[in-house]
Amino acid sequence: MDRQFRTVRSLSVRNRLCLAALAVLGLMAVFTPRLLAQDTAKTHRKVLVMTEPDYPYVLRNGHFEGQVRLAATVLPNGTVSKVECKGGNPMLAQYASQAVMHWKYAPGPAQTVEEAVFTFNATK
Repeated sequence: MDRQFRTVRSLSVRNRLCLAALAVLGLMAVFTPRLLAQDTAKTHRKVLVMTEPDYPYVLRNGHFEGQVRLAATVLPNGTVSKVECKGGNPMLAQYASQAVMHWKYAPGPAQTVEEAVFTFNATK
């Protein structure tokens, strides 16, 4: 009788593992198309007016360097309405954000989010 109990108990564990694996696969099938759709929505509008960011002497002399990634929300008429920092040094990001707010993009049919990347290098 003890042997039969172990067999039933082990089948129950196997069934639980199978159900858990099926649940994970089901969730992957539901969320994968949504993740792929986000990557294809990127558009690239041409920049018509581009302003270079300030790089204050104090930061340049202190060797504050690096890359700053920004996401600029561009209205259909080509003006930038909002800039969000996606990565980089926050002190440098403020100067990059101020510059991108003055950019002018080509007009488009709808509002888009455009990526801008700046590299601050003290040796220049």
